Amino acid sequence: MGTAMFPLGAVLFPHTPLALRIFEERYLVMLGRLLDETDPSFGVVLIERGTETGGGDQRFALGTMAQLSQVVPLADQMQVLAHGTQRFEIVEWLDDAPYPRADLRALPDLEWNDALSPLLDEAERIVRRVLGKAQQFGGTRWDPEVELAEEPLPRAWQVAAIAPLGELDQMELLRSKTLGGLLRATIDLTLAAEPLLGDPVPDGVIVVTDDDPTPGDED
Repeated sequence: MGTAMFPLGAVLFPHTPLALRIFEERYLVMLGRLLDETDPSFGVVLIERGTETGGGDQRFALGTMAQLSQVVPLADQMQVLAHGTQRFEIVEWLDDAPYPRADLRALPDLEWNDALSPLLDEAERIVRRVLGKAQQFGGTRWDPEVELAEEPLPRAWQVAAIAPLGELDQMELLRSKTLGGLLRATIDLTLAAEPLLGDPVPDGVIVVTDDDPTPGDED
């Protein structure tokens, strides 16, 4: 039968919240079936090419499971809140009817070591500083003062998630094989992105902004 999948134009990290507005019929069907389960969850992958609506998109083969926590019916859509849990690899995509599904292989959780505490502190300091700078130019999804988890493992993933990076850089972080590698890459990519903040957009490039502070909304 496979796992229900939701391709998005955003990267979901473990231990990170996800808000969705669902209105497409196929995902409403998916949601209805998930709500019959005792522990409803679905996979989230980044769309490589294409759009979130209508199907026919190409998708990355790495993603994160999202566990449903709240569903709120609205007039013509459903407001869904979930949070990222375990990373996975796509083994095989199945038929998209009635909604996208895939066979998955779970990836091992990264392990925390107390020796990483200084690196986590440095990564958080740099990310918050650069996020504050990015906020001056608008378009940031996270507030520089956003509250993070107390436990170090979730906090490390959340620091990576709030870093003001593009989706391809976020995918590089999601591929991390160790927690130390995740934190070092978060630092390196954030510092590399800092000089580009506020650069003018080249002619012919269309910028799409999202005023919702929670990534992953389907508009």
